Amino acid sequence: MSETGRAAVTGQVVHNALDRYFEEIRTAARKVTAERTTAADIPLELAAKHPSFAKFTEVTDIGLTQVDARTHILDLMRNPGARTTKTMASLLMIARAADHIRRTGERVLLFTPTSGNKGTALRDAVARAHATGLATPDELRIVMLAPEASRTKLRDCALTADQALRTANPVTLARVEQPADVKLLSSEVVRRHATEILDTTGFRVWYTLDLDNYRIADAARAFAEAELLPITADSAPRVHVHSVSSAFGLLGYHLGHRLLTEGLPGHAVPARHPGFHLVQQLATADMVTSLLGAKVPDYTYDEAAGVWRQDSMAEFPAVTDDPEEVIDPTFYTKEPATRTQLNEIVARHGGGGIVVSRRECLEHFAHVRELAAAAGIEIAADPSLIREWSLVKALTGVLISRERGLLAPDTDVVVHGSGYYSDALLPALREEHLTRVATVDDLARAVLAAAHA
Repeated sequence: MSETGRAAVTGQVVHNALDRYFEEIRTAARKVTAERTTAADIPLELAAKHPSFAKFTEVTDIGLTQVDARTHILDLMRNPGARTTKTMASLLMIARAADHIRRTGERVLLFTPTSGNKGTALRDAVARAHATGLATPDELRIVMLAPEASRTKLRDCALTADQALRTANPVTLARVEQPADVKLLSSEVVRRHATEILDTTGFRVWYTLDLDNYRIADAARAFAEAELLPITADSAPRVHVHSVSSAFGLLGYHLGHRLLTEGLPGHAVPARHPGFHLVQQLATADMVTSLLGAKVPDYTYDEAAGVWRQDSMAEFPAVTDDPEEVIDPTFYTKEPATRTQLNEIVARHGGGGIVVSRRECLEHFAHVRELAAAAGIEIAADPSLIREWSLVKALTGVLISRERGLLAPDTDVVVHGSGYYSDALLPALREEHLTRVATVDDLARAVLAAAHA
């Protein structure tokens, strides 16, 4: 594997998508803001470009490569500091934070609960802001809180370079009953201490839970597709496949497609909207079950083989080691609020969903690696080294869906490459750079120390 994790094949590329589509994304932000029923805690609209913006966002290339006769990979993982689709939303949030600092004179302390990838991308974005002059380490800081279940997801970055940076930008890890409980811990700290922190340090606490941040940034996916692989009247039926938790990436694409349909300067209007095909894991399969209007089927334990089996529904694993299996802790959202909206989109434009098991991912692993390699993405030969499974799950979902007739043979597929990394590709956070917390008071001490550092 190369140091970049990429082979020579690159396909088509939109370079620096955030800079290239800056005005289109501003339009998306205005549209979302106007249609909200409540005001965003942190403004979503973008100011004019800072002189350092293009340098700050230069890691937002989007690649699109045909990897077999009916499959393309939309590569959203080209930032070497994060390797997931969270990069673009994180950079936009930090750009807005830097603008707030310049306009108001207030400093900004971001506070983000995360299952891993969002926090990694935001930390990388803060480090990039420091490096490109968008904001200084004294003006802009970040506190990240992850659940213990996500320990293997935590990645290193420039914010661990010395003790001063580590104190001002801590990564905290909490042992909680459910991974989503980190949101409860962090919101309580904000409730108790945000005003005190502003009054005593000048740091405005920015609490990053608003998922419209991601919908706006992910509109760029539709703009890139329109430029690289436009949907015309002559195009074959098309389906977008994505490993999802709440499917905000697809909702962002849907927003961008809607703006293209309404008319954006310099862009053709797509002939139609593609279908959406969702890929999930058994522990968090609520988007797929909602689409199907069905529950996860009952599994029967095969004592001789030591596995669980079912053959009643093609959309679920035939074989699994655990009927509540977690392949990747990134996907921890149960009963997401986005189910109704996705159901409506799929009902109107087509698509479906599938749930995959780790065993199925391993059974199809050689083929998955071949498809990824055709897009210049080198997946580790040893699956035990993988720390981010989104791309592997999505490609496995495509292969199994075709085998079982869940994707029509005449359908073109665009797979959203939303995340892949190993420890070799993106180094893990060292244990000594981690702060473990057990209570709200423990977490508050870390947050207050960051603000006062």
